[in-house]
Amino acid sequence: MNDFTFTLEHRDASGARAATLSTPHGDVQTPLFMPVGTKATVKGVQTDKLPDLGAQVVLANTYHLAMRPGPELIADAGGLHRFMNWDRTILTDSGGFQVFSLADTRKITDEGVTFQSIIDGSKHFWTPEENMRIQSLLGADIIMQLDECPPYPADKAHVAEATMRSLAWAQRCKDAHAGLEDVKMAGPIKVASGTYDPTPQALFGIVQGGTFEDLRRQSATALAEMDLPGYGIGGYSVGEPHEVMFESLEATTSVMPADKPRYLMGVGNPTTLVHAIAAGVDLFDCVLPTRTARMGTAFSSQGRLNLRNAKFARDFGPLDALCHCDTCQNYSRAYIRHLIVNKEMLASILLSQHNLHYLLDLTRQARAAIQAGAYQQFVKQWDASEAANDY
Repeated sequence: MNDFTFTLEHRDASGARAATLSTPHGDVQTPLFMPVGTKATVKGVQTDKLPDLGAQVVLANTYHLAMRPGPELIADAGGLHRFMNWDRTILTDSGGFQVFSLADTRKITDEGVTFQSIIDGSKHFWTPEENMRIQSLLGADIIMQLDECPPYPADKAHVAEATMRSLAWAQRCKDAHAGLEDVKMAGPIKVASGTYDPTPQALFGIVQGGTFEDLRRQSATALAEMDLPGYGIGGYSVGEPHEVMFESLEATTSVMPADKPRYLMGVGNPTTLVHAIAAGVDLFDCVLPTRTARMGTAFSSQGRLNLRNAKFARDFGPLDALCHCDTCQNYSRAYIRHLIVNKEMLASILLSQHNLHYLLDLTRQARAAIQAGAYQQFVKQWDASEAANDY
């Protein structure tokens, strides 16, 4: 796995880390927020605009892409990088969260999961091996194991069963992935359009265990023994209180390998992100910045701004006077509110760009504070800010 290295550069007294993750499509500096491009597009943002916002990695979702347009079509196009015109690092989530959220139309066994497509109702059966095959065709740099994400709340017996099943599936994903990588080493694979030479891929395991510290530790320890290139932390942001999440999160990161990247899946609340970095997390993703943008809400150093509010009708200042994104440099709150009231799509575009920039800039500031050995002070300043009380 020489195409992937993780170099830990600074560790703050708080436990926060600054590192560089090298992938076949470039170096990634952490801590980092990753914009979500679920269906091979970050909603409201052109791909060529993402580097200007500070994006280094884009996340896409295996479930949605497998349902439409299908992994074979994307392979015919030359893989996700070429398909979506993004020449930097891509991570694909396995789609496990989406599958297991379909409680009424799916059936889980130790062998795999049967479910119905939300597109046309067709039935599908995913094993860990099939999931690896699909992600191999998609061609992301980093891929995630198929796991079972238990709901919240759930009794410990249910969570324990899901955790053990996820560990078994992690080993099966590892074995299947190794075989697929061997095929790649033999040369390009045949597809409808000719041949496709997928990038080498790093498989990350996913720690489960709900909010039970002992299950989280057990999952993290067992995954560490598999010696994977990195590890996701799944099963959060499913309704649990933040303080409960952090109790088990800190217990989890304390037993995770120090020399591998840690990825807290589905978390993008600014305050949660700041504190999770202090707990030793390196990577984050969430649909929150673009979803709230489509609802007319902006992140800011003053907290959330609901631009639908009439008080912004004659406010000719920027969304955030401390922000240097193109939206803040060129458009006023009054103008953006005008777009929202008139249902103009430009409102969502401008707010999506701003919200993504806000989170990406927050992780840049966090990295600088870690490098300066001042992350504890950074957290204190954040907690004392106007924004902290509103996220």
